[in-house]
Amino acid sequence: MRVFIATDIGENVRRAISDLQQQLRSKADINKSDVKWVRPERIHLTLRFLGEVEDKRIVSVCDAVRDAVSRHESFELDVESVGYFGGKSARVLWVGTGRGSDNLHRLQKDIEGKLALAGWSKETREFSGHLTLCRIRKPTAAVKLAEMSEAYKDFKVGRIGVDSVCVYESQLRPSGPIYTVLGKFKLQ
Repeated sequence: MRVFIATDIGENVRRAISDLQQQLRSKADINKSDVKWVRPERIHLTLRFLGEVEDKRIVSVCDAVRDAVSRHESFELDVESVGYFGGKSARVLWVGTGRGSDNLHRLQKDIEGKLALAGWSKETREFSGHLTLCRIRKPTAAVKLAEMSEAYKDFKVGRIGVDSVCVYESQLRPSGPIYTVLGKFKLQ
């Protein structure tokens, strides 16, 4: 099964992200087929994507996440600032994290460490806390959205309370992914 580890974002931030996506869509003047917008109800803050995991290893993933999460207190995290990955030919448009990011990075690093102890290879890319707004398919749309993101670099979306971390299964479907919680673990 396809597995990732994430924290949820809450309804107030989900609504604000939906509004932000609408603003960007209306101002960007791009073809609908050039961009795949993430449906707001499917947005989460991924701490680690594991990919395909054998069923028998799910318990060890959940144990590693539980151990890491139990060492952290709940915290608040600001969601702000639109940016992109991929240089001038942006591939992903996202909104990042602000105040509270230091706590998020410590939590993610602990999860990464516990997963390594359980036999998982470490992620090679540096962690960057973000919420994906859309995936960009065409270079012309990439240039427009990258330029537009400059006007939103100081944009404030809202604040989330990080009080739990979930291990999710992701089933890919033509209509979009279906996420199933395999384990939910509370911070202190």
